[in-house]
Amino acid sequence: MLQTTEFALLHRLATEQAGSRAPSLVAGVVRRGELVWHGARGTVDGREPTADTQYRIGSITKTFIGVLVMRLRDEGKLDLNDPLDAHLPGTAFGSATVAQLLAHTSGLTSESPGLWWERTPGGDWDALNASLAQGATVLRPGAHFHYSNVGFGVLGELVARLRGADWFSVLDAEVLRPLGMTRTTPDRVAPAADGWAVHPYADVLLPEPTPDAGAMAPAGQLWSTATDLARWVAFIGGDTGEVLHPDTVAEMRAPAHVDDADAWTAGYGLGLQTLRTGGRRLAGHGGSMPGFLATAFADPATGTGALCLANSTAGVGLGALTTDLIDLVERHEPELPAPWRPLAEVDPALLAATGRWHWGPTPYTLHLLRDRWLELVPVAGRGRASRFRPAGADRWTGLDGYYAGETLVLHRDADGTPSHLDLATFSFTRDPYGTPEAIPGGVAAPGWRPA
Repeated sequence: MLQTTEFALLHRLATEQAGSRAPSLVAGVVRRGELVWHGARGTVDGREPTADTQYRIGSITKTFIGVLVMRLRDEGKLDLNDPLDAHLPGTAFGSATVAQLLAHTSGLTSESPGLWWERTPGGDWDALNASLAQGATVLRPGAHFHYSNVGFGVLGELVARLRGADWFSVLDAEVLRPLGMTRTTPDRVAPAADGWAVHPYADVLLPEPTPDAGAMAPAGQLWSTATDLARWVAFIGGDTGEVLHPDTVAEMRAPAHVDDADAWTAGYGLGLQTLRTGGRRLAGHGGSMPGFLATAFADPATGTGALCLANSTAGVGLGALTTDLIDLVERHEPELPAPWRPLAEVDPALLAATGRWHWGPTPYTLHLLRDRWLELVPVAGRGRASRFRPAGADRWTGLDGYYAGETLVLHRDADGTPSHLDLATFSFTRDPYGTPEAIPGGVAAPGWRPA
């Protein structure tokens, strides 16, 4: 990156570390799937930390569990609408669905009963399940967003049951190793930072415990590095390798819940947090455990992301730091758009379907994209615009907007000329209310007339 950009990033990092009194702080910027900049301030074992220094990442662990669940869904081993009882019987909250657990709308209690799980050794699944026998559901499932660490402990056990191995073994085999994330582990592996609490009124430290959370580990156990988290930021942004289809990650990024405010700025999808800031929509997750704070967010629209790691229990503004790093990069070095290139080949019969169509009196334009994708856009720029992926001969499936999941069918005359489009019972014709036989309810005779 340009030296001016790198200095601006380092200055923001240094200001945060000094102002928040973080024992150490590491940050990185991701572009085009690579860690293009990283910086560090403070010390770990008397030295400045590096991109290979491990920190505990807390609830960013949940994003990995979410990916494992979505892999099971994509393989047909579960449906997101399945009740928990269908795969993990014997709980007191078996009517909650897999999707509700992923989106924190299951109504489950936020924390496991008993001692604070983040600071004490955790028991096994049977012990956790027994502790949840009564009072585990505190809200009606599906009614509200209620962040639940317990829910992801449950999802970790769900993964283990369906795969026949513990959740981390599954994660390592299916996600970490394929992505080259060799420094993401359930326990610390040197070089690693110690976790500290910083006294609020004096510049002194208190060491924090880092016990194994047992059955609650899927909610926040993992340790990682800036290098590994950079790969994960790229993954969240859509560079998914062979681990998950990019469309599935996009599904995870879509908000299932947003803050109930005049203009939403934060929400939650399927295992991923979502943010709207500075005109951008970010996805990722924050994390905290005693002694540690972490963030990892990506902007899928630009491919730019950022991550931050600190070994302090509280007081470090990693959320604002992360979004500021993304903003600095986008302002100082905006990505150039990919050069326009004409299509390498085109089907004349499909090309003939492009251009102006009308839904009743409203004009739309149908565009042909690469790989036979289509885009239907209102001419006025307002209304229901969607992209469509091929789903067979003269059939496409909606990808976004109002028509997501709906089927677009292109009808042709006997000579192959496009006659009308059928989309979720709506007919689009070349002329306003043209092709009368294709218009639901018909067209009143004699057609258009003066007042």
